[in-house]
Amino acid sequence: MRPLEPTTSKQRVVYGLAFFVLFVALWSWATFGGHVSKTFLANPLTMVQEGYELLAKQGFLFDIAMTIWRVVGGFALAAIIAVPLGVLMGAYKPVEAFLEPFVSFARYLPASAFIPLLILWAGIGELQKLLVIFIGAVFQIILMVAVTVGATRRDLVEAAYTLGAGDSGVIRRVLLPSAAPEIAEILRLVLGWAWTYVIVAELIGSSSGIGHMITDSQALLNTGQIIFGIIVIGLIGLISDFLFKAFNAWLFPWKLA
Repeated sequence: MRPLEPTTSKQRVVYGLAFFVLFVALWSWATFGGHVSKTFLANPLTMVQEGYELLAKQGFLFDIAMTIWRVVGGFALAAIIAVPLGVLMGAYKPVEAFLEPFVSFARYLPASAFIPLLILWAGIGELQKLLVIFIGAVFQIILMVAVTVGATRRDLVEAAYTLGAGDSGVIRRVLLPSAAPEIAEILRLVLGWAWTYVIVAELIGSSSGIGHMITDSQALLNTGQIIFGIIVIGLIGLISDFLFKAFNAWLFPWKLA
């Protein structure tokens, strides 16, 4: 290996699988070997059995579907509001000066801290969970989009004005096309963060979802189900990340050059 030396797609797959094989081997050694009590950590076989029990007999597929809906709904709501605001902040410096202090302040506030207020305002239904994800994602997207749009090459903007473009034309034909691939990448990254927010939202006042299942399993000291729920979250997140990457590559093929 050499610093920054690229790897082939096949090598990346082999290395990635090798890590998971090593991880499961260490997990098996710790649990089957009796080095860790099963009360604190279930072994891989027990985890698989508990996972089958959840899927086949306890309706866990419905919990998975509810969690996915909450992530997609809250994230989409955040993106619809945040992307236009971020573009305006990046394009117009007065707008940036007006909004940036508040956005920078708000993005450090943990979404979980709003849960008591959101329960008072919106109850314990779906709206409260969507708003937790929305709060956790919207300010991050706004600021990251604003920075990306504001970093557009100035010579491109000046060339557009020279050719007769107006302010709206510069935004539509220069700023947005230039920043679009990076904005898509920002949305992909923030979608991963949204998964952490939904589990927090489901830990309190929820009767469905992966987070609800994990809470119930914790009360019963069923670490097999807890681990299975965590692995399901990771797998769904990994699949959504690959799909997002593939969609971005199809939408902006020139970024691969």
